[in-house]
Amino acid sequence: MSDTGPVKSEDTPFEGGPMDGRVLPVLLGVTGHPPKTYRIPVPDPDGGPPTVLVYRRVPREEGRVRMTQRWKYEYAPEGVPPRRLNWPWSKPDATPPGKPDDADG
Repeated sequence: MSDTGPVKSEDTPFEGGPMDGRVLPVLLGVTGHPPKTYRIPVPDPDGGPPTVLVYRRVPREEGRVRMTQRWKYEYAPEGVPPRRLNWPWSKPDATPPGKPDDADG
């Protein structure tokens, strides 16, 4: 088996929720970015199913254009929105109001 070399990680800050203020090393993907969502399973003290904390990746500094983008994670109490495939031939979710032949909308 071949050696893939060292795995890259980046110290990434977490904001909001139970992990507020903590900085964890997060593994970087092939593109050099951390994952878009970070899930942290927290075991239940009573032995039930674990609670999963969800954090979403957002830019660390707004408005600065740089070659290397820094990221942070913000707490998402609602969880991760369901993903939908976006094929070029897919219909949009909502149609605009009015009749198709109505010029005024």
